[in-house]
Amino acid sequence: MKPKRIILIRHGESEGNVDKNIYSHKPDYTLSLTPTGILQAQETGQKLREILNGEHAFFYISPFWRTRMTFEEIVKSLDIEKIDWREEPRLREQEWGHLRSKEVNEQINEARDAYGTFYFRIPDGESGADAYDRVSDFLNTMHRDFQKSYFPENAVIVSHGMTIRLFLMRWFHWTVEHFETIANPKNCEMFMLTRKEDNRYQLDHPLSTHSVYHPYQRPLKIDT
Repeated sequence: MKPKRIILIRHGESEGNVDKNIYSHKPDYTLSLTPTGILQAQETGQKLREILNGEHAFFYISPFWRTRMTFEEIVKSLDIEKIDWREEPRLREQEWGHLRSKEVNEQINEARDAYGTFYFRIPDGESGADAYDRVSDFLNTMHRDFQKSYFPENAVIVSHGMTIRLFLMRWFHWTVEHFETIANPKNCEMFMLTRKEDNRYQLDHPLSTHSVYHPYQRPLKIDT
């Protein structure tokens, strides 16, 4: 059955959020939460406990260590008998390639902003469009899960900033131009899609926005 809620949670503050030099010698997927990130995840667990109010939940978790750790801290506040979970590699963050210095990553960031974040393919990594395709494939799996008679009242996704934005882009059919105005969620920021009487889902609050830095914007124009 369709769940009452689909809840999206970004991981807590990680080593990469506070020290950009770490990407030169530590793989992105192995970055851990900072002490602040652990506290953020624990606080999120307490908020989630209030939202669930004793209901069951199924968690889909990115395999990156910072998302695993976020999940581990969140569930400390929940009834373990009322949750199930699955590691879902398609919910990993956009691939940024391999080990690089802070200076090289800054150059790539500048080039991506100038070209467009959705289409720019990071060297040895992915474009936003690449990640969009795997998020779309994950949605097909999730919708099949929803058809199971025993699927619980709540689906919870613990993932990453770009991945959450792409999930919402796919869900709400945002255009590329609109997507590029959407800023990353904050660490452990939570977004909730609530099922209404017409079986459609409503987002509980909008994402923050920012200015688009590249000049290549052409919204679709149709005379009516």
